[in-house]
Amino acid sequence: MSTIWAVRNSNGDLLESLMGATRLEVGCKIVPNRYDTFRLHVSASYRELFDRALGQVLERERWEIVRVK
Repeated sequence: MSTIWAVRNSNGDLLESLMGATRLEVGCKIVPNRYDTFRLHVSASYRELFDRALGQVLERERWEIVRVK
């Protein structure tokens, strides 16, 4: 059984344009700046910046990243 990650909006609807194989892939589609995927895996401080930017977008839009089976 494969897992897909998606964004659920405040109404509970899944946003099909924001789906991916990993939570990180979905997050990269959401954040306004482009982040280097390799650096996200190897640099904790770079990942913290990404997580902060992602959290701000999710909070502002009232979205959440969820696992869909």
